[in-house]
Amino acid sequence: MGHGTIRAATLKTIIPLIMENFNCSENEALKMFYESHIGECYSDDNTGLYGQSANYVFSLFCEEME
Repeated sequence: MGHGTIRAATLKTIIPLIMENFNCSENEALKMFYESHIGECYSDDNTGLYGQSANYVFSLFCEEME
């Protein structure tokens, strides 16, 4: 599987978690995630963050949002 495929599959878990925990729409959740530092790292193949579990990435995102 390519990095993009892995990222897309993991995002299908991360985005609903953001929607539920931050009480927002899918578009708002996507915007929040991709405008965050964690979202930026997640998009960068060099960080390897895309290969981590959805729950781990979500927990990092939540820490950043605190």
